Amino acid sequence: MPATNKRTAPDPVALTADLIRCPSVTPEDAGALAVIEGPLKAAGFTCTRVARGGVQNLFARWGVRGHPRTFGFNGHTDVVPPGDLAGWSVDPFGAEIRDGHIWGRGAADMKSGVAAFVAAAIDMVQTAPPDGAIVIAITGDEEGDARDGTLALLDWMRTQGEAMSVCLVGEPTCPARMGEMIKIGRRGSLTARITATGVQGHVAYPHRARNAAGALVRLLGGLAGHELDRGTAHFDPSNLEITTIDVGNPATNLVPAEARATLNIRFNDTHSGASLSDWLRDEAARVATETGVAIDLACEISGESFLTPPGPFPDLVVRAVEAETCLRPELSTSGGTSDARFIKDHCPVVEFGLVGQTMHQANERAELEHIRQLTAIYRRILGDWFAGGQG
Repeated sequence: MPATNKRTAPDPVALTADLIRCPSVTPEDAGALAVIEGPLKAAGFTCTRVARGGVQNLFARWGVRGHPRTFGFNGHTDVVPPGDLAGWSVDPFGAEIRDGHIWGRGAADMKSGVAAFVAAAIDMVQTAPPDGAIVIAITGDEEGDARDGTLALLDWMRTQGEAMSVCLVGEPTCPARMGEMIKIGRRGSLTARITATGVQGHVAYPHRARNAAGALVRLLGGLAGHELDRGTAHFDPSNLEITTIDVGNPATNLVPAEARATLNIRFNDTHSGASLSDWLRDEAARVATETGVAIDLACEISGESFLTPPGPFPDLVVRAVEAETCLRPELSTSGGTSDARFIKDHCPVVEFGLVGQTMHQANERAELEHIRQLTAIYRRILGDWFAGGQG
């Protein structure tokens, strides 16, 4: 077990402020990883930069490599762009503190979460060094394509003999009140891009044309009207949403030769990305046969649905949240995707973090007391897990 320096754990609010001041819009690091790397190294963590595809990531471990009791935290320091600055009443990278909140891009999603678990982990190894290891895996690509962030860290870990027994992702999970929700899974996500190609012609002579727009509308109507499922024990019903239809035809008397559309399906554990892709292709082929319009369909699966079933690890997190907030959190699979979709293939994973009402918005902010509360929750989780209640 490495020696530890008797130092004070960093203040999570001050650490959040330092992170917000780094304009780390994906994929720029802008010094954010160095902000947390310093205190981690001072506390005895071994820190390694893992770079891939122009993205900087950080792997930090306290304790012995490959220890069978290794608790992991995962998060990201990259943020979405601030957008129109006229919509902000503060500097989005100023980390202004007022009205009991810290303001700035990343305050909610999720520089505060990173600061909280870094502070909790440092406090743990300084005050009660565990019989085991703690891993902190930070990516700079969660808000981007997510190909060179957590995936790169997991690939690197496999080559180095590094592993986590369980992992907690610090994404904001609470809709309105601190402590009200934990994510134990997520629905999958599939994007389909559809191109219908027919024959251009005059609307007065339809027999000489094949209307790409008409064929596309027929296909989309059937897809949108189809009930995918009615939900499962832990998941809401899957939903298919048409996100754009593009024809680009300025004339009223011209049958278009080409029409395009994009749709997205958020799907539960009734389906897989492959099964939905097959269904979409079958439907496209049927409409193509009926109309004589060629239909090309390309599917991109950004994540499969997954579930960490209720059990020892989620239960431990529930108890810690309830002890610190006096709320018993709901176990949920709602919301969009997160990097937990990659970690679930490595180890059991649960997500818990701040209230996310202002994430990605102008005037994004986090309540100071919530950041301190989150740090206490993470510290309690670590203490309980290493004390023998681990999942």
